[in-house]
Amino acid sequence: MANSSISFQDFLPSMAERLGSEGLMEELCKGFNLLMDPRKGVITFDSLKRNAGAFGLDGLTDDELAGMVKEGDLDGDGTLDRNEFCVLMVRLSPELISGPQAAIDEVLARFCA
Repeated sequence: MANSSISFQDFLPSMAERLGSEGLMEELCKGFNLLMDPRKGVITFDSLKRNAGAFGLDGLTDDELAGMVKEGDLDGDGTLDRNEFCVLMVRLSPELISGPQAAIDEVLARFCA
């Protein structure tokens, strides 16, 4: 029996094609908002663990969830801000990177502010 598990990044290329880059970034920002700790405004290990079920990630271990935060944490503060989350999601699907970083930054600023 084939593994029927599909990860979020498997959907990113089709989402980008269907929604366009601005629509994709808007959806990523919505995902960020679902996972973040509303008091801190960032994704913490605890907020990821608490909200992971909304993305079908409730079967992941604490080590796997901590690894997700660590992989995306660019500034070393132990959390993911909106930019780090969006960069991580796009980085997991490198085929999405087709434009200059300035264009991506502009879309992030417009939709994730």
